[in-house]
Amino acid sequence: MTQREQADGAATDEPAYEPDPRRWRVLAVSLVVGFMSLLDVTIVNVAVPSIRESLETSAATIQWVVSGYALAFGMTLVAGGRLGDAHGRRRMMTIGLIGFIVSSAAVGLAPNAAAIVMARLAQGASAGLLTPQNSGLIQQLFRGEERGRAFGMFGFTVAVASATGPLIGGALIGLLGEENGWRSLFLINVPIGLVALVLIRRLVPDNDAGTAGTDATERDTRVDLPGALLLGLTVLSVLYPLISLEAGAGLPLLLLLAFPPLAWAFVRWEVRTVRLERPPLLDVSLLRGLPGYANGLLVGTLYFTGFTGIFLVLSVHLQDGEGFSPLQAALLMTPFAVGAATTSPLAGRLVGRIGRRITLLALSVMMTGTALAAWLVTSPSDSLWWTLAPAMFLAGVGGGGVISPNFTLTLAEVPPRMGGAAGGALQTGQRIGSALGAALLMTVYQAVSSVASAPVAARSALLAALAVLAVALAAAVRSWRLGD
Repeated sequence: MTQREQADGAATDEPAYEPDPRRWRVLAVSLVVGFMSLLDVTIVNVAVPSIRESLETSAATIQWVVSGYALAFGMTLVAGGRLGDAHGRRRMMTIGLIGFIVSSAAVGLAPNAAAIVMARLAQGASAGLLTPQNSGLIQQLFRGEERGRAFGMFGFTVAVASATGPLIGGALIGLLGEENGWRSLFLINVPIGLVALVLIRRLVPDNDAGTAGTDATERDTRVDLPGALLLGLTVLSVLYPLISLEAGAGLPLLLLLAFPPLAWAFVRWEVRTVRLERPPLLDVSLLRGLPGYANGLLVGTLYFTGFTGIFLVLSVHLQDGEGFSPLQAALLMTPFAVGAATTSPLAGRLVGRIGRRITLLALSVMMTGTALAAWLVTSPSDSLWWTLAPAMFLAGVGGGGVISPNFTLTLAEVPPRMGGAAGGALQTGQRIGSALGAALLMTVYQAVSSVASAPVAARSALLAALAVLAVALAAAVRSWRLGD
């Protein structure tokens, strides 16, 4: 049997679909939780100076407050998705959210740097259990055009959380002061998380909701622990060197040499697991045969490589190079979030009609906005409000049309029983892309600033982002030509 036939067979084996009348309320609750976990990736960036001064520690140690979260997050996404597929998404959301609440409180109350780093690692791992349940629930509860709309709201959440993190962080520090402000960034998760926990227990269904004739006892709840370990080490071999490079350490780049053998070992183990008729962590042979999955994974990873580093570079440049306050820098980047919020839901509704072409159009618009930003970032500081801000808005308009359609198209043929693991793999690619983009763009910025002015360095970094987005566009064109 061919891989395509396997994929078709897996899809047709799924039980009949019956719409859950609570599905939109369930989506709203899951997106609130998703917003919290994604917000904590970027909200801490503006708090780094405050945390360092408050705890009287080194810059290298504080870097792990930012990076430790991203590392643990990326390592647990696929395993978290598989656990949700096997043991129930409501159960995993409950466990993950309890861990997120407790670890958020631990970060906010941390007495020293070591405590905050350990708590951030736990917080990231908890987020890795939470986040893939979003895509799994959408796969489970929605079909057809409704699924596109649901992923549109998910894309809206991703874009707004990424772009508004620095704004919210800067505002809280400005209102509450340096000492209490950075702690409030984490403590605010506690009351919001407790309310969300109650709603999860009341609203989020078991995995068999939305289907007819499903016997939950037929689900194989065994988890592929060796596969989870191999994938975790594979992700670690990529994320750790990239995060270390961002912090200025180059020696860990040698760990990248371990990536090919680890990735090969993971794939071989998963193929063997399927052959022995055991439940895999991620059925790589089946997913490789699904229309659009591999190309969508590539497009998403490349997009996040070009997209995420822009915020980090501009935040550093505006504060260090132009003398902006954290709140002013965040406000200047807010137009991106406004643009993305405008187009994400619309793109989710249109993707069912025009398919991959919407990704091509959106990437083209974002690249235009990024090119304008690269041209205008060298403007005088007092004119950036009316030059750079419109360029960021245009980039956001394009960016809002990338995430949700790519999720919809990439996961379109994935059986709901695999939705958590497949969505977790897609988001793992995004985490790797984010780390790669941040390291790449900051390296370009620092290298150029050592021989030229800060505005020229910012322009060079934005041009590097534009080059990565061009590769993402080429991958999207390939996917469109293949009919994915």
